[in-house]
Amino acid sequence: MISISYSHERQHRFACALDSALGHLVEIPAALLVLAEIVVLLAGVTSRYLLHAPLVWSDELASMLFLWLAMLGAVIALRRGEHMRMTALVGMAPPGVRAFLDVVAIAAPIAFLAMVIGPAISFAQDESFITTPALELSNSWRAAALPVGSALMLLVAVVRLARMGNWRLTLAAIATVGALAGIFIALGPLLRDLGNINLLIFFVGLVALGVLSGVPIAFSFGLATFGYLALTTNTPMPVVVGRMDEGMSHLILLSVPLFVFLGQLIEMTGMAAAMIAFLASLLGHVRGGLSYVLVGAMYLVSGISGSKAADMAAVAPVLFPEMKARGAKPGDLVALLAATGAQTETIPPSLVLITLGSVTGVSISALFTGGMLPGIVLAITLCIVVQWRYRREDMSGVKRATGVEILRKFVIAFPAIALPFVIRAAVVEGIATATEVSTIGIAYAVLAGLLIYRRFEWKRLKPMLIDTATLSGAILLIIGAATSMAWALTQSGFSGQLAQTLGALPGGAAMFMAASICVFVILGSVLEGIPAIVLFGPLMFPIARQMGIHDVHYAMVVILSMGVGLFAPPFGVGYYSACAVSRIHPDEGMKPILGYIAALMVGLIIVAAVPWISTGFLH
Repeated sequence: MISISYSHERQHRFACALDSALGHLVEIPAALLVLAEIVVLLAGVTSRYLLHAPLVWSDELASMLFLWLAMLGAVIALRRGEHMRMTALVGMAPPGVRAFLDVVAIAAPIAFLAMVIGPAISFAQDESFITTPALELSNSWRAAALPVGSALMLLVAVVRLARMGNWRLTLAAIATVGALAGIFIALGPLLRDLGNINLLIFFVGLVALGVLSGVPIAFSFGLATFGYLALTTNTPMPVVVGRMDEGMSHLILLSVPLFVFLGQLIEMTGMAAAMIAFLASLLGHVRGGLSYVLVGAMYLVSGISGSKAADMAAVAPVLFPEMKARGAKPGDLVALLAATGAQTETIPPSLVLITLGSVTGVSISALFTGGMLPGIVLAITLCIVVQWRYRREDMSGVKRATGVEILRKFVIAFPAIALPFVIRAAVVEGIATATEVSTIGIAYAVLAGLLIYRRFEWKRLKPMLIDTATLSGAILLIIGAATSMAWALTQSGFSGQLAQTLGALPGGAAMFMAASICVFVILGSVLEGIPAIVLFGPLMFPIARQMGIHDVHYAMVVILSMGVGLFAPPFGVGYYSACAVSRIHPDEGMKPILGYIAALMVGLIIVAAVPWISTGFLH
C-alpha cells in the first residue's frame, strides 16, 4: 500500500514538473509573439503615415505570426483551465459529480485533439504549395501552427489528467468519453440515412451535452463538427481544419490581442483611475452618484479595452470600497457592474463588434459609429433604476467637490479621457484600421504612463503579455471551431431552411426582430457573444437584409441581446465574471439584478424599434 501511494506521489511530482516545463516552453514565445505583433504593426503604421513608405511585408508577417500566437495562447489557456466554458450547472452539482465533470472537461478536448492532429498535419503539408507574395515564404510555416499547437494542447491535457491524482475518476471520465465516441462510430452507417436529423443530434444534442457538462465551448463545437462531417458526409477532414484556419486568421482579428493588452495598460498606468476620479468629483455628491459614475466609467473604459473582464477589473476596485462605505449593498454593486457590462457591449472597439464585422462583412467603421448611441440609451434606462433605488440615500456626510478640484481632476484625466475618442475617430475617419489603431493606442498609453502619469510597472509587462496571449487564444480557438461549425451547417442546407422559416413568420420585419432578440438572449447566456456571433451571424444577417433591416441596426440589436443573455444569471457567464472581479458571492446579486435586466430589456426594445439610434450618424 505504501509503495503504491509512493508511486502515485512520484508520478504526480513528475507530472507537475512536466507541466511547469511546458508552461515555460509556451509562455515565453507567446509573450514574445504579442510583443512582435505590436512592433511589426506599429512599424507598418509609422512607415505608412509618417514616412509615406509602406512596408509591404508588415501585414503578411503579422498574419503569419498571428496564427502561432492564437495556437500557443490556446495551449496556455488549456493549461490554466481558462478556456470559455459554462459552469453554472456544474457548480450546482454534488461535489462527486462536479469532480467527475471537471475531469470530463479535460478528457473531451483530448478526444478532439487526437482527431484533429492528423488532418492538421495534412493541411499544413498542402499549404507548402502556396508562397506568400511579399516575403516569398512557404505558407506551411504559418499553417504548421495548427498541428504544433494541437500536439502541445494534447500533451498539456494529458499532463493535467495525470496531475489529477484520482485515477478512478480519470479512468471513469476517459471511459465515458470513449464509450460515447464508440457509440457514435458504431451508429455511423445508420446516421448517414437520417439526413438533417443529424443536425439535431450533433449540433443541438452533442453540443448541448458538452457545453452543459462544462466541456470548453471551443472543444464542444469542434467535437460536434468533426463527428458530424466524419460520420455523415464524405468531407475530407483537412478541409475542416482549413475552415478553422480561415476563421482564426482574419487580419481584422489581430486587433483582439492588441486591444486586450491595451486594456491592461490603461489599468496599469493609472489612466482608468484618473478617469474615474474625475467622474466621481462631478457626481459623487448626488444620491446614487457613484452608481452613475460606475455607468459612465464603464462606458468610457469599454471604449479602450474591448474586454469586459478588463473593463470590470479596471473600474470595480477603484469605486466599490467608497460605495460600500456609503452603505451600498454588495449584491446591488455586483448587479449594476454586470448590467453595465451588458450595456457597453456595442461601445467601440468592442471585440464582439470586430468579430461581427469579420464574419458578416459589415463595415467595422460603420459598426464603430453605430455603437455609441445604443450604449447611451441603455445607460439612461439603468440610471433611471439607480435614481429610484438610491432616492433615499443619506448624503449628509458627503462633501461636494469644488470647481477648482473638478478642474484639476479633469486636467489630470484629460489624456486618459481623450484616448477612446482618438481611437474611435481614427477608425471612423478611415485614418487607420481597427488593428492599426490598437497599436497607436498602445504607444499612446505607454507614453502617457511614462511621461504624464509617471506610473509604469515594468515587472508586470511579462504577465500582462502572457495573459493577453491566453485570452486571445481562448477567443480565437472558439472563433475557429465556430467557423468550421457554421460552414458545416451551411453545407447541410440548414441556413436556407432557417431563412425560409424566419422569412415566413407573420408580422414581417418586426416579428423577425423580436424572434432575433429572444434567440440571441438565449444564445448569449449559453454560448457567450463571440461564439454565438460567429455561428449565427452569417446565417441571420442575410435574412435581416431580405427583410429590409439595416446591417448596423440589426448588429446593434443582436449584440445587445447577447449582452443581456451573457450577464443575466443563472447561466450568463459574464455575471459570474463580475462576481469574481468584485469578490462578491453570486447569490447576493441575483435579486438586485432583475431590475437592471428589466431596464436593459426596455432599452433594447427602444433600440430595436428606432433604427435611427443605430444608423443616424452613418454617412
